[in-house]
Amino acid sequence: MRRRTLLAATAALPTLSAPALAQNANRVLRFVPEGNLNNPDPVWTTTTVARNHGLMIWDMLFALDDTYAPQPQMVEAHEVSEDRLTWRFRLREGLRFHDNEPVRPVDCITSIQRWARRRPLGQTLLERTEEMTWPDDRTIVIRLKRPYSLMLETLADYCFIMPERIAKTDPFTQITEFVGSGPFSFPRDQWISGSQAIYLRNENYRPRSGAPNFVSGGKVVHFDRVEWRVMPDYATAVSALGNGEVDWVQQPQVDLLPLMRRNRQIRVAVNDRIGVIGMVALNQTQPPFNNQKLRQALLPALNQQDFVTAALGTEPELFKVPAGIFTPGMPMANDEALDVLTGPRNLERARQMVRESGYNGERVVLMSPTDYPATMAIAQVANDLFKRIGLNVDFAVMDWGTLVQRRASKEPIDRGGWSAFCTTYEGLTVANPATHIPLRGNGPQAWFGWPVSPRLEALREQWLDAPDRDAQLSIARQMQRIAFEEVPYLPTGQHFNPTAYRTNLVDIVPASFPIFWGVRKT
Repeated sequence: MRRRTLLAATAALPTLSAPALAQNANRVLRFVPEGNLNNPDPVWTTTTVARNHGLMIWDMLFALDDTYAPQPQMVEAHEVSEDRLTWRFRLREGLRFHDNEPVRPVDCITSIQRWARRRPLGQTLLERTEEMTWPDDRTIVIRLKRPYSLMLETLADYCFIMPERIAKTDPFTQITEFVGSGPFSFPRDQWISGSQAIYLRNENYRPRSGAPNFVSGGKVVHFDRVEWRVMPDYATAVSALGNGEVDWVQQPQVDLLPLMRRNRQIRVAVNDRIGVIGMVALNQTQPPFNNQKLRQALLPALNQQDFVTAALGTEPELFKVPAGIFTPGMPMANDEALDVLTGPRNLERARQMVRESGYNGERVVLMSPTDYPATMAIAQVANDLFKRIGLNVDFAVMDWGTLVQRRASKEPIDRGGWSAFCTTYEGLTVANPATHIPLRGNGPQAWFGWPVSPRLEALREQWLDAPDRDAQLSIARQMQRIAFEEVPYLPTGQHFNPTAYRTNLVDIVPASFPIFWGVRKT
């Protein structure tokens, strides 16, 4: 378009008054996510950025409240038979997908079946299910082989409901269509990986009555448009927040917190009560970490304080150590065998154990993301630890999206495989054996690293059938001891991530991740 033509077209546009401009600005939320939305399929990938995306465009049958109890979301009513083998769920009336097609029980069942193959609770549900049927256009019936007391918790574990045609996609294949029934739609043609993701208010969404309560309750949206703006450079993101170019930065770099606190237009908050657990994943399908003795050799030299300080600095409200296998502060957290982390650190002992393990200088490929500063810091500490105990480390840096793709490979390292990577896992997910993905020992179906542990799997089944909290805790203690013997991964400490936003942003729902309903601008 020529400049003269552009000027003429611009002159012909209607002029908005100052109040109208302000009103329009108040209907747009500009948000900087924790990282790039490289893959928008929250079933295929376990990344939190994909889960946050999923909460915007898909809804769930049940969702957790702020006490982490499941509450009906898409479900109007449910009942269970006296023998606890038959569950009936009735959908709320009038639920529709973004393409205006009705939400049917077959959509829900197909979605459950796809999601369940990738999640620990879902896998357990499938193992115990005889059949799933739909006797009418609003009813779902799940008939079990044996009772399953965690049915509602399972359906609330981010089991997003998709149209049947999408949910039929193999769970190990990425979906290419993003249609849901949630409070926002996702125009795929406006998604530019590495740059932006756009979400538009779903005008036909019917929220439940009542106030929002964590990811349950009334999901009332106050923005017509939410813009995710990817900014890998955190200084740029904080500058944009200070200048009013963006409204919210999900995870500002901790080094920049003092600068933000000096700006009266910015509020820094720690809305996270549970936190995330830092961890080093270890690939047990390939040398050298397929050697349990070598994995055990890492423990005497591991100092969790080094990891959390590198990632979060010295502000005590931002971290907690020690962190065992289960999230500190949650019911299953315990001190069984925790002395492997809390006792005196012994570098020489670790080096001796490396030699005794038979390690022969094999290359260790440690992957690290460049666009997640806290995770990068964890990886740098892990790199130093590995080198100090005598491992031959290849420190491979890449963006998070590339790391997520590569960690799915089970190939040897000379064919694009890997040995270890660092990440964080949400504390709520790793709080108990039922949902603890990195603790699964079911080999090919396990988390990245694919550990095999018949002992952990058997105890998990016992935990699921335990009669009370005391019995569950006893089993959790046994599992923690075994985990420190078999070392499926290394826990590096508990993080509480700060967030920062403009002071005119109010009514943010407290959570460890961003929630885009309830929040509004003044």
